[in-house]
Amino acid sequence: MSAQNRSFSLGKHLLLISLGLADLALVIRYFIHGRNVALFNPQGQIARQQHSLMMFILGVLLAVAIPSLGMLFFIAWKYRETNHKLAHGPGAKHSKTFVGSIWLFPTLVMLLLASVMIPMTRKLAPRKALSDAKPLTIQVISLRWKWLFIYPQQQVASLNFVQLPMDTPVTFEMTADETPMSSFWIPNLEGQLYTMTSHLNRLNMMASKPGDYPGSSAEINGAGFAGMKFTARVSSKEGFDSWVKSVKQSPNQLDGSAYKDLLKPSQYNPSEFYSDYTPNLYADVIAKYEGPGGHIH
Repeated sequence: MSAQNRSFSLGKHLLLISLGLADLALVIRYFIHGRNVALFNPQGQIARQQHSLMMFILGVLLAVAIPSLGMLFFIAWKYRETNHKLAHGPGAKHSKTFVGSIWLFPTLVMLLLASVMIPMTRKLAPRKALSDAKPLTIQVISLRWKWLFIYPQQQVASLNFVQLPMDTPVTFEMTADETPMSSFWIPNLEGQLYTMTSHLNRLNMMASKPGDYPGSSAEINGAGFAGMKFTARVSSKEGFDSWVKSVKQSPNQLDGSAYKDLLKPSQYNPSEFYSDYTPNLYADVIAKYEGPGGHIH
């Protein structure tokens, strides 16, 4: 095969690969257009910064992977078995400059990623305050297989539904009761954090756009995992106050008997709202597991 034909063959393969990647990108765009792909649709302060960080890392990895794969294809094509013009020299030795350059590039990539990841890890720490304003505290108890939200400042509670005021810092105080470890996650708004019996975890977030966003357990935790979902509704502050007033009109109250019923394993529970709850319910759940093996974080 002449050099011209070989170049044409290589160009044809590269063109086919490029067209294939372009078609794949168009197909992905078609399927996600108009849909809430949560990781790519940040609607909160933390989620936006996480999204920017993911896009930066993706860009760096693609900048490494694309040339590497292209070089791999080129080397495989150039040194193919049928190319008799290139002689193989098993005794050839590489220069120190060549070996050093091989190690220099991944080292620079590692340093670049570390220079961004280390400060961002500290900045996006779950407990880090997001504003000087007083946060809204919401206590979260993961059960089998449902989420209970308690509003200690408003004296109301809800099941599998959480209402959040827009542009207001929110602190989730999270624990679990008689359930395996769960992973609390609202991907449009913030990162995930685990809930565990005998532990109290805190997660700060702030939503910036009104809407209904899906929440779930990000980790498999038993038979009812698929139905352990909730709705996070972000509204104006006035809308939040109006919601609290409507919940206070609910005939349901989360007393001891009602909470014992919630402790029973159940799946795909609808949203429920409670105009009042047993005083110190959240503290009692924490105290329930205190002892030699208990930890408050």
